[in-house]
Formats: sequence, C-alpha cells, structure tokens
Amino acid sequence: MSKDKDWVQEIVDIMARLRAPDGCPWDQKQTHKSLKPYLIEESCEALDAIDDEDMELLEEELGDVLMNIVFHAQLATEKNQFTFQDVAKKISKKMIRRHPHVFDESCKLTPEEVEQQWDEIKKKEKSERESILEGIPRSLPALFRAQKLQKRAAKVGFDWPDTEGPLDKISEETEELKEAISKNSKEEIELEFGDLLFSMVNLARHLNIDADHALHLSNQKFIDRFQKLEKVCKSEEKELEKMTLEEMDDIWDQVKKLK
Repeated sequence: MSKDKDWVQEIVDIMARLRAPDGCPWDQKQTHKSLKPYLIEESCEALDAIDDEDMELLEEELGDVLMNIVFHAQLATEKNQFTFQDVAKKISKKMIRRHPHVFDESCKLTPEEVEQQWDEIKKKEKSERESILEGIPRSLPALFRAQKLQKRAAKVGFDWPDTEGPLDKISEETEELKEAISKNSKEEIELEFGDLLFSMVNLARHLNIDADHALHLSNQKFIDRFQKLEKVCKSEEKELEKMTLEEMDDIWDQVKKLK
C-alpha cells in the first residue's frame, strides 16, 4: 500500500462493507442505541491511555473511538440522514466559527477573552434554548454533570460567594439524610443522598477541585490499599472470606501506614 493512502476513506469503506448484505451479521444488526455502550467504553479506554501516558496505546484507542464515529455515520448514511463527510464538514465549520481570534488576523485575544468569546458564540448559536442549563448531556457522569450545571448557574450569579455556603449546605443535607434513614424510606434516602452529593460537588467547585477526578483518585487509592491487604493475607495464608471484619480492619490500618 502507498504511503499516501487515504486511511480515513479506508475505514469509511470498511464500515460500509461490514454493513453490506453480505457483510458481518453482528455489524448488520447494530443501531445507534445498541452502540452507545461501545462509544462510552472506547472513550474511557482512551482516557486510561492518556492517564498512563501510553502513546502507542492512545493511538490504538483513538482509532477505536474513530471507528465508533464512522459506524454511527454509516448508519445515518444508509438512511440518507448524513455522512461521515457531513460530520467532518460541520465540526470544521464550527471550529472556524468559534475561533475568530485564530482565523481572523484582526482579532487577537487573551486566553480569558477567548473563553468569554467562546461562551458568547455558543449562546448565539443556541439562541433558541429557553434555559441556560439546556445542552448539558444527560449521559455525562453524574458528578461531572452536576459540576457543569452549577457552573452554568453561577455564570448568572446563582452561587455562594465562598466555601461557607456549601459547607453549611452539606451539614444541612447530612441531617436531612439522617432523618430519611430514620424513616427507613428508600425513596427519601435516595433523594437526600443525591442532594448531599450535589452539595459536595458544589464545595469541590468552590475549592477549584474536579469532583469526578477527586473520586477517581479515591477509587484508585482504595484499589491500591485493598490489593495490598490481599497480598498481606495471602502471605499469612489467610482467606478473606474466613476473616472477621475486625481482623481485616487491623491489616487495613497497617496497609494505610505504608507508602
């Protein structure tokens, strides 16, 4: 194959072939909705490669993300809705439209002005929206979505001036959760637990912390410590299933002291 082969067109052609009547039975039965989990999974695998700073793996995972995009475009092409070229055309025009400070030599801005301009342009593009909270994807991770919702509301002044407000709200929501637990109402407990999480996200935002990333760090810390606990138990020929909680807690405390 020549070096100048159009590999973007190649993957488009491959996907069309897979979807053809004599193509792949699995690919033929897929829909936009059935493919949703794969787009999420492949995107997360690309994020893992970035965190691991593995560029070879990132190259591969970005290819998997692209394949999902091409797949969705092929489904739309078959129904004469849009093509992969239409997708590329639309995003290209959007990027040029939203970067006048780059493509218009007379427009020079600071990074802060760029962000403000981006918001203004988006607002004009979405002028038909009735609420400033519209347009934030429902499928975002809940903590991430909560933070974006709060940031949108804060842009019009609906926000506490400092961390004292969120801290007080956390205390208030904690008491309401305790009350719901005392009632043993699963519905109320779920709602109050959600309110407490939402308040925690608000505090994270005021502390300039990404709540989703903070939880990710805690998840990883738990994994590291629990795996060390497993190794200690294995070295002492102990089975976790046969140990008491107190025994495991003792080892857990030892593990916490290790660096």
